[in-house]
Amino acid sequence: MSSLQDTLNEIVAEMAAQTERGAVASYIPELGKVDPAKFAIAVVGNDGEVASAGDADEPFSIQSISKVFTLALALGRVGDQLWNRVGREPSGTAFNSIVQLELEHGIPRNPFINAGAIVVSDVLLSGHQPREAIGEVLSFMRTVADDDSVIIDRDVANSERATGFRNFALANYLKGFGNLNHAPEMTLGVYFHHCAVAMSCLQLANAGRFLANAGRIESSGHSIVSSERARRINALMLTCGHYDGSGEFAFRVGIPGKSGVGGGILAIVPGVASIAVWSPGLNARGNSMLGSIALERLTKRMNWSIFASR
Repeated sequence: MSSLQDTLNEIVAEMAAQTERGAVASYIPELGKVDPAKFAIAVVGNDGEVASAGDADEPFSIQSISKVFTLALALGRVGDQLWNRVGREPSGTAFNSIVQLELEHGIPRNPFINAGAIVVSDVLLSGHQPREAIGEVLSFMRTVADDDSVIIDRDVANSERATGFRNFALANYLKGFGNLNHAPEMTLGVYFHHCAVAMSCLQLANAGRFLANAGRIESSGHSIVSSERARRINALMLTCGHYDGSGEFAFRVGIPGKSGVGGGILAIVPGVASIAVWSPGLNARGNSMLGSIALERLTKRMNWSIFASR
């Protein structure tokens, strides 16, 4: 069996040969500027092994992947009370669907669609000014990544604010149904900024270690969340992490994952490893086209699907 590093090198070479790469998320102007030829993958094992290939040191906008980390923070803040305001079911509709939110009386299906993540941002804003809540999210990202160089890309945040009309509509619907405690523009300020966190694949794979290791970061001994909470976050990533493409991702890749329209995917092999992949071109459902293919090949070659017999 080839080594993990050899496997990653093979996958990068295979992805470089792909001619169909999807389309970058040009509806956010700053993301539309990213080179679609970029590709990176990094794996951080629970045993301490780190392997990477491609542009794994280059920061990119993690976008909705940040929702995994804001969910962990919000659960730490209010615990299971969060589920009074946000559901835990797959949406089956686009990540920015307004119709579903109206039909279901302002309760978003899950914390990973935009409406759900806006409610999570509202929870984090409680008792804080937006700047303080944004700082708390960034501090948490730096802690779990063990890297103080992680930043928020202000240009991306401003680009999202300038073009985020559907998100403003979602926030106003939430406010109208009584499921937003702060002014929509304040909550959206937190939301736009945490989506604009920039990380490399190596940083992102490091940040996901606690979800692969029952809530703990082994190297530091820090417990980030309980083992039960880590399992539940992983369960939501598996069922809801790729919007209306979540079933397909579970079918093909077979591990929890959370995508972002910046072309990144954070994937977790519970008990084994944290994986980050980045390819900016998206498929029709807003998930990284080559990132999904690469993860399918990686889990198959390493026998990492959670549904595989060991």
